[in-house]
Amino acid sequence: MKVRVHVSLKPGVLDPQGRAVHHALEGLGFSGVEDVRVGRLIELEVASGTTDAALDEMCRKLLANMVIENYRIEKLETA
Repeated sequence: MKVRVHVSLKPGVLDPQGRAVHHALEGLGFSGVEDVRVGRLIELEVASGTTDAALDEMCRKLLANMVIENYRIEKLETA
């Protein structure tokens, strides 16, 4: 089973990388971008019997910093 974990900074946490991207977009002439937040995407291939609780534990223990980040787990349909 393929799983995607979307990790993003919690609201209110400063995002220097997002700020740099925002500044660069303005420098390239793109107007109308009001804010940029940068996160990351982690793709996992796990056994089909992997439980939601196990996926949640992976995120809480390693994949996301629970002090400053949120995460969302997305299970993908396989063809």
